[in-house]
Amino acid sequence: MRITYKQVAGIDVHKKTVVATRMRVTEEQRLEWETETFGTTTPDLLQLHAWLQEWSCSHVALESTGDYWKPVYNLLEEDFEVWVVNAQHVKRVPGRKTDATDSEWLAELLLHGLLKASFIPPKPQRALRELTRYRTRLIQERSRTVNRVQKLLEGANIKLASVVTDIQGVSARAMLAELAEGHTDAAALAELARGRLRNKIPELEQALTGRVEPHQRFLLSQQLAHIDFLDERVAAIEAEIERQLWTMSEPPDSPAAAEEEGGEVRSPAQERPPAQWQAAVNLLDTVPGINREAAQIILAEMGIDMAQFPTAGHLCRWAGVAPGNHESGGKRYSGRTTKGNRTLKSTLVQCAYAAIRTKGSFFKARYHRLAARRGKKRAIMAIAHSMLKAIWHILSTGEVYHDLGADYYNQRNRDAKVAYHTRQLEKLTGATVQIALSGGAA
Repeated sequence: MRITYKQVAGIDVHKKTVVATRMRVTEEQRLEWETETFGTTTPDLLQLHAWLQEWSCSHVALESTGDYWKPVYNLLEEDFEVWVVNAQHVKRVPGRKTDATDSEWLAELLLHGLLKASFIPPKPQRALRELTRYRTRLIQERSRTVNRVQKLLEGANIKLASVVTDIQGVSARAMLAELAEGHTDAAALAELARGRLRNKIPELEQALTGRVEPHQRFLLSQQLAHIDFLDERVAAIEAEIERQLWTMSEPPDSPAAAEEEGGEVRSPAQERPPAQWQAAVNLLDTVPGINREAAQIILAEMGIDMAQFPTAGHLCRWAGVAPGNHESGGKRYSGRTTKGNRTLKSTLVQCAYAAIRTKGSFFKARYHRLAARRGKKRAIMAIAHSMLKAIWHILSTGEVYHDLGADYYNQRNRDAKVAYHTRQLEKLTGATVQIALSGGAA
């Protein structure tokens, strides 16, 4: 079999140890390899680094085992071409599996060029990805806490959610704060309503009449404090995400990039021309259903360089929003989507739900067209697929999103549709039908 790389290594990664095999082809065209076991602490991994350099290994293959590959990747990526490969793609024959043979198998496959590297973004993008994912977790925790507040109110006979839309709105939050302080006068609490909610003061008085026990007041105060804390943390994370975006947008030799290590980085609020990452966020913000926060998540997951995805289909497949292939014996079976990038996939689905509520948009027209035939869930996934394809073209060309419009399907093949419906009308009526245009021509 043809040899692609002459000095390689394969590493089987575990929580406490890594088993590494270095392999090389000698001048006499003989194959040599050695296997060693190292710990996963930083000093042990530095020994692994030196051990691989002894044979001048050019490529190193790792299995993508949980998060355990990350410490190894962090210490090897600067001096080696490190490939993180899918463990299911390199399985050996059952019954002949050990850690040593796993590392040897990885090294042998890499030697012959039979492995495919997973997409691992550069360090700045990985930092942005960690920030956006943590922000998502904080927002999810906030939503869970709000649900706990609602559950507590129901147990205290407080039906505030039946009158107000958001129990964390300005008016509702003021009422909840008074309840936590022990004030139970329904009329006084209802007077805290603001704006159009004051039209519902009689309903509020009835909804705020309940039986709030001391332990429920204590829990309510703790939950409200937890929500305030999460709001502060989310605001801090968002500020750090903006700072990271502006830092990534600066050219490597710019003064701001030089100040990143020890000096003060310029504030995003200062006026300057939009840079690459910020411009990408602004471009995605023009797509219906995608706001600035969603654009940051999407870019943190897949980056802004679309050269790593040859076509929009490759990106959709990587994200897990493209239809799967399952055909056997000339029959096509389930075409359910693959796993892909779960964070990107869930974000696109959320954006798709927002996009189909945008009046006059192509996505709304496409959703209703597909939902009638294929069902709502398949239609939403198809919208997420279409959105990601549009994102690929936007980032590839640098052009803003151009919506095709809600009447796109009606205008497509317009003459053929007019002729078809004219023939159908003639068959039903038995009369000759002429189409009069708005200008008076027939």
